[in-house]
Amino acid sequence: MPKLKRAKKKVGNKANRKTKTTKKKAAHPKQMEKVAAKAELKYVSWDSIEMEDLNPSIQRQFMYGQNVMLARLFIKKGGLVPLHSHYHEQVAYIVKGALKFTIDGRDIVVRAGEVLIIPPHMPHSAEALEDTEDVDIFNPPREDWINKTDQYLRNVK
Repeated sequence: MPKLKRAKKKVGNKANRKTKTTKKKAAHPKQMEKVAAKAELKYVSWDSIEMEDLNPSIQRQFMYGQNVMLARLFIKKGGLVPLHSHYHEQVAYIVKGALKFTIDGRDIVVRAGEVLIIPPHMPHSAEALEDTEDVDIFNPPREDWINKTDQYLRNVK
């Protein structure tokens, strides 16, 4: 097997040219500390997170980190999530039950054990076909949920 050589870079003018081995510079330890300080390790149980009653048909729990949010929604049969969109990418995993999503002019039924990935800015709505437990992942975290300004969910009867 041939021996691998490091890339060499020529430095200086023609008369005074030298070769120098190039290496990728490692991040400075102080820089790494700053990045680590922004993120926070979390270890929690769903039982320790408050259950929010959003409307008569929907309850929710969520937790979030620096770049991602994990939410658990309980939607009663017939419960509606009105048409809305957001700049967050969303992954919906149905733990039990079934949700009928209306997206881009078509209906998609997502059942227990199935996953739907909704791109940013895509208008969508959902209806629970059965009592449903849905786990959603958002990137980045939903500020409207954190700040409780998500009126589209709270005003549903």
